[in-house]
Amino acid sequence: MSPLEILATGPMTTVQDGGRAGLAALGVGRSGAADRRSYGLANRLLANPEGAAALEVTLGGLSLRAGDETFLIGCSFTFEAALLDAGVPVRHIEQGRNVPMYRTSKRCRPAGSLHGPEVVSMRPVPADLVATAVRVTSRYPAVHGAPVHIGDPGAIGIDDLGVPDFGDAVEIRPGEIPVFWACGVTPQAAVMESRPALAIGHAPGHMVITDARDSDYLVP
Repeated sequence: MSPLEILATGPMTTVQDGGRAGLAALGVGRSGAADRRSYGLANRLLANPEGAAALEVTLGGLSLRAGDETFLIGCSFTFEAALLDAGVPVRHIEQGRNVPMYRTSKRCRPAGSLHGPEVVSMRPVPADLVATAVRVTSRYPAVHGAPVHIGDPGAIGIDDLGVPDFGDAVEIRPGEIPVFWACGVTPQAAVMESRPALAIGHAPGHMVITDARDSDYLVP
């Protein structure tokens, strides 16, 4: 297993598990992770046993150094401001939800021992603005770029848009077409399937925020 060095813990990083539910009558508190949803999702994404211990970072400040190379993958959240500026609605922002994300039937090209399905994010777009959405997002190739699929979700193995694999379902209004972009949860789906000895990932919708500007990734 690759070494993982903790450089700084921050003011409140704790080791948490699933807690001890159902013992309040005996004077034993629930305890466990404060954000139980993210805790459970993190363990599922990494193919850990249910209830496995995790580091919960409450107030930030955790600094780690991995023994192997690490990399960051661009996120489609980066181009959403440009979509809004172009008059394209972004439904999950309107509804105060996480973007819906789905496993597809499309397989990614294996990389060494890593293999898995492509995961996509979906935004419903009015039919007359689909071309605008394609034009705007294609100028951000480093953060997923243009859509990978437009229209029928069944063509890429998605049975029900109302039941996303990750994130939250959003309203699709009459006259809107589902538009799908490649998603940074794809490598986590590969981790779930490939089960490497060590992997660190984000909870879907909770990405790393850098000091780079959206415009830094805009191409002519």
